Amino acid sequence: MATAEELFTAEQAQSDHDHHVPTAGAMINHVLSNHVVLTNKLRQAAWFVRGATAGQLTTTFVAINGENNDWIERIASALLDEGEIPATLMSEYSEWTMLEEDGAQKYRDADEMVNGLVNDFETDNLFVTRAIALANKEGRPALAATMTTMFGWNRHQVRVLQSLLGHSARFGLDDEDDDDDEF
Repeated sequence: MATAEELFTAEQAQSDHDHHVPTAGAMINHVLSNHVVLTNKLRQAAWFVRGATAGQLTTTFVAINGENNDWIERIASALLDEGEIPATLMSEYSEWTMLEEDGAQKYRDADEMVNGLVNDFETDNLFVTRAIALANKEGRPALAATMTTMFGWNRHQVRVLQSLLGHSARFGLDDEDDDDDEF
């Protein structure tokens, strides 16, 4: 029987391979890493938001973060159900996330904080859609279904956050003309 160290070495070798030859599992680990980092970004926003709407925004950020933490567990569970190994180390999350952390964000105004989170959910959905395509290609419908639901949840967060800015859900995010998307 292999030792814990040997198993971890084999896991790292497989992970390295999967990230150079993209698989659904590897792409979903990018999504998982994004959401782990997003947890800290939402916490930072909740702790440091200022202004007349700070109370409402803090409540919104905390609620989204609670749901985000549930998603982290759902994603990990979906990977485990498929025989994949979810990322568990901060070094993995740091390497695989596509979200950028910024310590100065806590000093920005509320609208900039909200807009940054909108962009984070949009960035994550780029990886979610890739994960869906790879899961479908690999014949893994459960992974595709989990990621499809995740895509919808991300889109809902975008709509909620955009509404706090006085925008419609897709304002400023799509390539098409958005001039009449504000309400």
